[in-house]
Amino acid sequence: MIVNITLPNNTSYDITIDRLNEIYYDTKVVIVTNPTVSSFHLEYLKEKITAKEISVVTVPDGEQYKNMQTIDMILDHCFENRLDRKSLLVAFGGGVIGDMTGFAASIYQRGINFVQVPTTLLSQVDASVGGKTGINNKYGKNLIGAFHQPKEVLIDPYFLTTLPKREFGAGIAEIIKMAVTFNKDFFQWLEENDLTKEENIKIAIQKSVETKANVVIQDEKENGIRAALNYGHTFGHVIENETQYKTYLHGEAVGIGMVMANELAVKLGHISQEEASRVKKLLEKYNIPTSYKIVDVEEFYEHFFLDKKSLDNKIKFILPKKIGSCLITDEINKDDVIEVLKVFN
Repeated sequence: MIVNITLPNNTSYDITIDRLNEIYYDTKVVIVTNPTVSSFHLEYLKEKITAKEISVVTVPDGEQYKNMQTIDMILDHCFENRLDRKSLLVAFGGGVIGDMTGFAASIYQRGINFVQVPTTLLSQVDASVGGKTGINNKYGKNLIGAFHQPKEVLIDPYFLTTLPKREFGAGIAEIIKMAVTFNKDFFQWLEENDLTKEENIKIAIQKSVETKANVVIQDEKENGIRAALNYGHTFGHVIENETQYKTYLHGEAVGIGMVMANELAVKLGHISQEEASRVKKLLEKYNIPTSYKIVDVEEFYEHFFLDKKSLDNKIKFILPKKIGSCLITDEINKDDVIEVLKVFN
């Protein structure tokens, strides 16, 4: 199955959802991966790729390594292997690997191509599509980066066979996010079907990728509707930052963030308590965390302003407006937000 993205600037690439076929690149290729993915699947990938020269750079595994030091490792490998502007990076891993590889590609010799081969559910349904790249720093998540679209995205569901249950759940959180914000029928389908079954997860991947692609085509640089894909992220990024990226997987933090956003949406009358409960129940079906203990409410609130989505000292919130649609707003009273945060205090 192929989903195409063609942007207004005529940048176009395919997202292929299927077992990997033979891949031919008439250039030097560097595969960027981590020890976990490498131990399971690197040989499988290398058997599929034919290129002028293939080398591998293995970077540390984990969100806490999504920083400039790791980017330097990738760039050093590129220089040592004399990559030129026609060379290619292959992001072989989850969202962290994809974000870092894309960012390294965007700045190496002012920009070279890269290919996404996502191995986690979260990266297959969301992170690998759309060209967002970046790294974290002490001020927050993904605050340094670039929009740099991949040359292609190759989604092979086979990689999910070795995915830990927590990683699988983290990906499902992003699938639920897509459904709540854009597709009421898809949300109902998710309630009625078991995503641990192979045929169902393939359908969910396809629907999620089609949703993401449609949004990116309309708004590549997140000036409008693409911001809706950050549902759950405004709260989730603060949680990740407070826990130093060590307690929760990204999708788990987003799941908690969705519950917090729903609490705010209920308070403001955008969704019913019953709808919020349906979302929470669906998250819990896959053991995705839905609670978090806020130690200092004021400090948590101040952390919102470190998010790149805040502008002119205003916080941008994405709230569901009934299941299947959403509201993007920066006009929410601080007292209302604080009152909701106290629920988790």
